[in-house]
Amino acid sequence: MPDLLLELFSEEIPARMQRRAADDLKSLVTNALVEAGLTYEGAKAFATPRRLALHVAGVPVASAATREERKGPRVGAPEKAVEGFLRGAGLTSIDQAQIQSDPKKGEFYVAVIEKPGRNAIDIIADFMPGIIRGFPWPKSMRWGTGQMRWVRPLHSIIATFGPETEEPDVVPFEVDGIVSGKTTRGHRFLADEAFAVRRFDDYAPALEKHKVVLDADRRKDIIVHDARDRAFALGLELVEDEGLLEEVAGLVEWPVVLTGTFEEAFLEIPDECIRLTIRANQKCFVLKDPKSGKLANRFVLTSNIEASDGGKEIVAGNEKVIRARLSDARFFWETDLKTKLADNLPKLDGIVFHEKLGSQGERVKRLETLAAETASLIGADKTKAKRAATLAKADLVSSMVYEFPELQGLMGRYYATAQGEDASVATAIEDHYRPQGPSDSVPTDPVAIAVALADKLDLLAGFWAIDEKPTGSKDPYALRRAALGVIRIILENSLRLRLMPLFKDAHTLLATLDENNPRFEIEADIPVTWAGAEYPSKNEDLLAFLADRLKVYLKDEGARHDLIDAVFAMEGQDDLLMVVRRVEALGKFLETEDGANLLAGYKRAVNILKAEEKKDGAPVEGRPQADHFKEQAEVDLAAAIDTARADAENAVEREDFAGAMEALSKLRAPVDRFFEDILVNAEEAEIRLNRLRLLSEIRNATHVVADFSKVAG
Repeated sequence: MPDLLLELFSEEIPARMQRRAADDLKSLVTNALVEAGLTYEGAKAFATPRRLALHVAGVPVASAATREERKGPRVGAPEKAVEGFLRGAGLTSIDQAQIQSDPKKGEFYVAVIEKPGRNAIDIIADFMPGIIRGFPWPKSMRWGTGQMRWVRPLHSIIATFGPETEEPDVVPFEVDGIVSGKTTRGHRFLADEAFAVRRFDDYAPALEKHKVVLDADRRKDIIVHDARDRAFALGLELVEDEGLLEEVAGLVEWPVVLTGTFEEAFLEIPDECIRLTIRANQKCFVLKDPKSGKLANRFVLTSNIEASDGGKEIVAGNEKVIRARLSDARFFWETDLKTKLADNLPKLDGIVFHEKLGSQGERVKRLETLAAETASLIGADKTKAKRAATLAKADLVSSMVYEFPELQGLMGRYYATAQGEDASVATAIEDHYRPQGPSDSVPTDPVAIAVALADKLDLLAGFWAIDEKPTGSKDPYALRRAALGVIRIILENSLRLRLMPLFKDAHTLLATLDENNPRFEIEADIPVTWAGAEYPSKNEDLLAFLADRLKVYLKDEGARHDLIDAVFAMEGQDDLLMVVRRVEALGKFLETEDGANLLAGYKRAVNILKAEEKKDGAPVEGRPQADHFKEQAEVDLAAAIDTARADAENAVEREDFAGAMEALSKLRAPVDRFFEDILVNAEEAEIRLNRLRLLSEIRNATHVVADFSKVAG
C-alpha cells in the first residue's frame, strides 16, 4: 500500500516546541485521514531544529464509496420540517427522497445519500493546507508580505504519496505561495544544498548524507554516549540531565560533542550554582569526580558543526562565556555570605506574598508560630523549628536567588551552614519546600518536617480563607501540590497528626496577626461543629480537599476511592495516618468471603430500612426489645451485634483496625441466618418495628469502623 511523506522546512524551531509539534502534526494528519475513510498501518513524526516530518505507512489508494439512509419527517409533515430535511440531506426536491412505511408510524421520507470514493492523494491535498494554516503553535509569527503564521518562516514543503514499487506522486497543494514538492535542504552549514527525495526510505538516509540526524531520540543517544565517553577518558563522570539533553537535542541537527574547562578557583562556589550557571547560560553539561562526587572544572558542550580546527575555537568561545558567568556567580556567593540571613528579614516586608495575604515578612511571622505548634505535636525541637521558620524565606532577597530563583531554600541552607546555624535549622531551610513534585523526596528531619508542614498549611489555609481555591485544571498557586505534600510528609514519616486544629490555628493567625493591616482581607466564615468542637466551615472544606488529594495519592497503591469515602464519612477523621490504616484494613476485610457477604447483608438491611423509613415518613430509632423476639435467629443476631460492636469499639480504641474487622466478621453468619429465617415486615406492627430496629443495629455496628453505605458493591 502507498506511503505518505511530509516535511515542513523552516527557520529554526525553538527546542521546547519541537516534540509537541511533531506529535501535533501526526495527530492532525492521521485524524484527517481516518475522518476521510482512509485507515493506515502506522505513523511516526520527527522534528529537527529546521523541519517537522511525518511518515504514514499503509494508506489506501482511495476511500471506499459510502451509502447512507437518512430518515426524515412523515409524509404530510409541515413544510418547514420538510425543508430542513432537504437541506440536511443535500436534496433539492422532495421527489428525490424515497417513501418508506412503518406499521406504527405510517409513511415517512428517507434520503439515500451515496458518496463515491475519492483518490487518497486528492483527499490529502484538500486537508493539508488547512492543517498547516491552523497549526497549533504556542507562539507564531508572520513574515514578508504574506498573511500566513508559522513558528518561524516556512520555506518549503515535501508531500509525496505512492507505493514502494512505483515512483511516488507529489501531493499537489499550495500554502501562501509555497507549493508542495519533493525537494529539501541539508544542514545549514555543513551541507546546505537542495536535493530531491522520493519516499521515507530514501529521505532519512539522504538527510544523513547531508549531515542531518532526523530522529531526536537518536540525536539524544549520540550526545549522551559521546559525552559519557569523553568524561570517561578524563577519569570523570557525566552529571546527567534529561531536561537539558532534550533541549540540546533540539538545538542541533548534527551533534558534535566537545569538552572545555574553567578555573579550579570557581569550585569554591556550591556545585548547584556552578551547574545551573553553566546549564542556563551555555546549555552545557558538567562533569564530576566519581570518587568524591564533587564537580570537576570541566564541562561538555554540544556543537552543531564539525569544525576544521577540531572545535578549538568553539570550546574557547564557550569557556570565555562560562568564565564570565561563573565570575558573576562567585561575586553573588561572596556578597551574600557577608550578610547574615537574619539581617535580610526586614527586606521581606517589602515583598508581597499576595495582595490579600500580606507580605513575605508577615507570612514568616505566621510560620514561626505555626512551626512551633507543629513541632510540639510531632516531637521536634520547638526553638529550632521557630528559628528555621524565621530564616526559611531569608534567602529570597539574596543576590544568588535573585539571579536563579530555583535555588531558593538550597542557598538558604548553604548560607545558614556557613554562618553557624544549627544543622537541623539549615536542613529545614532547604527542605521546607519539599516535596515539590511526585518524584521529590519528603523532609525527614523533625525540624524540617515541622517547618514544611507549617509552610504548606499556611498556604492552604490562606488561599481557602480568601476563596482562591483550585478550579478545574487551574491551580495558579500550586495548592494541589501543597496538599499532596502535606499528605506525603505525614504518611511517609508515619506521623500522628490531627489536621483540623492546625487548620484552625492557621486560620486564626491569618485573621489576627495584623488586624489593622488593610491588605488582610479574610472573608467572614460561619463556624461549624465538627467532632464536638467548633471550627470555621472553610476548615471542613479544606479537609475535604485533602481527602480528594489522598484518593489521588493512594490510587497507585491500589486503594479504592469508595473505601476512602467510607472512612472520611465518619466523624472526626482528620488523622491521615489512621485514615489510611483503616482503609487498608477495610480493603483486606472486604476481599474475604466474610467481608463480601457482610457487605451484602448490610446493603440488604439498609435498603429495607430506607424503603420502610420512606413509607413511614420517619427514621427507625430506638433499641430492639428482647421480649419482642419471636424467633431464635433474632435472639442470636441481637447477641452477635452487641458482642461484635463492643469488640470492634475496643479494637478501634486500640487502633487495631484489623481486629475491628475481625470482630465484624462474626456478624456474617447470624446476619445470613436472619435473612433466611425471618420475615422483616411482619403483620404485627410491634414485631415489624422491632425487626427494623434490629436492622438498624446492623447499620450502627458496622459504622463503628466505616460508613458501609459509601462502599460500592
